[in-house]
Amino acid sequence: MFKGSIVALITPFKNDRLDEENYLKLINYHLENGTSGIVPAGTTGESPTLSHDEHKKVIEISVNACKNKIPVIAGTGSNSTAEAIELSKHAENIGANGLLIVTPYYNKPTQEGLYQHYKKINDNVGIPIIIYNIPSRSVIDMSIETMARLSELKNIIGVKDATGDLSRVDKVLKIIGKEFIQLTGEDNNALEFNKRGGKGCISVTANIAAKLCSEFQNATMKVDEPIMQKRAIEINKLLTPLHKALFIESNPSPVKYAASLLNLSSDTVRLPLVKITTETQLEVTNALKYAKLL
Repeated sequence: MFKGSIVALITPFKNDRLDEENYLKLINYHLENGTSGIVPAGTTGESPTLSHDEHKKVIEISVNACKNKIPVIAGTGSNSTAEAIELSKHAENIGANGLLIVTPYYNKPTQEGLYQHYKKINDNVGIPIIIYNIPSRSVIDMSIETMARLSELKNIIGVKDATGDLSRVDKVLKIIGKEFIQLTGEDNNALEFNKRGGKGCISVTANIAAKLCSEFQNATMKVDEPIMQKRAIEINKLLTPLHKALFIESNPSPVKYAASLLNLSSDTVRLPLVKITTETQLEVTNALKYAKLL
């Protein structure tokens, strides 16, 4: 169920309020362009600055729009276990297909603390959970040994790996097995990640290149066919400058600017994030042109 091009969906704002009409437009854009799944209320969706009501609302809109079409993996992580459980229960109750749970940031739990955090959430819900391991933002790195322990629990089915360490794909395959779903959180390494056994990407770039990202992911799943391998390499080359440009400044400010150029969303972000500089705007614009999106 969880594979291919899964978008880490941005959250559009208007007058500093959730723009529900635009949010639905974004979801329909993905439904029309082959996106394989939606992640509402992730960090690309500015979850740290969403109110609890807004957080729940974007998940509700996503579930209602995507029902029986593509899966919704709700971002319900928190550095408070109780809060993560509350958000996760809500997502399950309204019909989300899965949960994306980030490793607790700032608290710096031990590996045992990580295990108990995820176990507690696992024990309180009945839908699949994907671990989100992103040391660059959370400070802590979940070890493969801890991940292996968690994989034995009934709901924990995979990982969004944003470590940037491709060797982990091989290690996870060896220790946990191929049934444990590995999704990259790094658009820029998706080609090699999938070659090594990954099943897709929870993507930032897909926000503004949904069709290309979908075609790319489909091609990577058939790299044993020469024509598909060639197409995957072609698209990867086309998108590489964009993958890089979207992270010159803190995500999601650059991708929101790109979305504004394509009339998909405003470029408004909430403090402490700010709009990108003129220099970064030029880099993003040039990357969009290189990818023939602008």
